[in-house]
Amino acid sequence: MPRKVRDLIRELERAGFIDRGSKGSHRNYLHHKGITVTISGHLGDDAKPYQEKDVRRALAEIKR
Repeated sequence: MPRKVRDLIRELERAGFIDRGSKGSHRNYLHHKGITVTISGHLGDDAKPYQEKDVRRALAEIKR
Protein backbone atom coordinates (compact mmCIF):
# COMPACT_ATOMS: atom_id res chain seq x y z
CA MET A 1 0.00 0.00 0.00
CA PRO A 2 1.51 3.37 -0.96
CA ARG A 3 2.26 5.95 1.69
CA LYS A 4 0.36 9.21 1.86
CA VAL A 5 1.72 12.54 0.68
CA ARG A 6 1.50 13.83 4.27
CA ASP A 7 3.90 11.06 5.36
CA LEU A 8 6.49 12.11 2.78
CA ILE A 9 6.19 15.74 3.85
CA ARG A 10 6.54 14.83 7.52
CA GLU A 11 9.68 12.82 6.74
CA LEU A 12 11.22 15.70 4.79
CA GLU A 13 10.47 18.24 7.52
CA ARG A 14 11.99 16.00 10.21
CA ALA A 15 15.17 15.82 8.11
CA GLY A 16 15.44 19.62 8.02
CA PHE A 17 13.73 20.49 4.73
CA ILE A 18 11.80 23.76 4.65
CA ASP A 19 8.70 24.46 2.56
CA ARG A 20 9.77 27.23 0.19
CA GLY A 21 6.29 27.92 -1.12
CA SER A 22 3.74 26.28 -3.29
CA LYS A 23 1.50 26.80 -6.25
CA GLY A 24 -1.64 24.74 -6.38
CA SER A 25 -0.99 21.28 -4.99
CA HIS A 26 2.81 21.47 -5.53
CA ARG A 27 5.11 22.06 -2.58
CA ASN A 28 8.80 22.91 -2.96
CA TYR A 29 11.12 21.78 -0.17
CA LEU A 30 14.68 23.01 0.25
CA HIS A 31 17.43 21.73 2.53
CA HIS A 32 20.22 24.03 3.70
CA LYS A 33 22.69 21.85 1.73
CA GLY A 34 20.97 22.98 -1.48
CA ILE A 35 18.89 19.87 -2.15
CA THR A 36 15.37 20.47 -3.46
CA VAL A 37 12.34 18.19 -3.70
CA THR A 38 8.95 18.97 -5.19
CA ILE A 39 5.94 17.07 -3.84
CA SER A 40 2.62 17.29 -5.63
CA GLY A 41 -0.81 16.20 -4.49
CA HIS A 42 -3.10 16.85 -1.57
CA LEU A 43 -2.13 15.62 1.89
CA GLY A 44 -4.51 12.65 1.86
CA ASP A 45 -3.54 11.43 -1.63
CA ASP A 46 -1.50 8.28 -2.15
CA ALA A 47 2.11 9.08 -2.99
CA LYS A 48 3.28 8.06 -6.44
CA PRO A 49 6.27 5.69 -6.69
CA TYR A 50 8.45 8.43 -8.21
CA GLN A 51 7.65 10.73 -5.28
CA GLU A 52 8.73 8.10 -2.78
CA LYS A 53 11.91 7.56 -4.81
CA ASP A 54 12.65 11.30 -4.89
CA VAL A 55 12.24 11.56 -1.11
CA ARG A 56 14.50 8.53 -0.51
CA ARG A 57 17.12 10.02 -2.85
CA ALA A 58 17.00 13.42 -1.12
CA LEU A 59 17.28 11.89 2.35
CA ALA A 60 20.25 9.76 1.27
CA GLU A 61 21.93 12.81 -0.26
CA ILE A 62 21.81 14.86 2.93
CA LYS A 63 23.45 12.02 4.89
CA ARG A 64 26.59 12.12 2.70
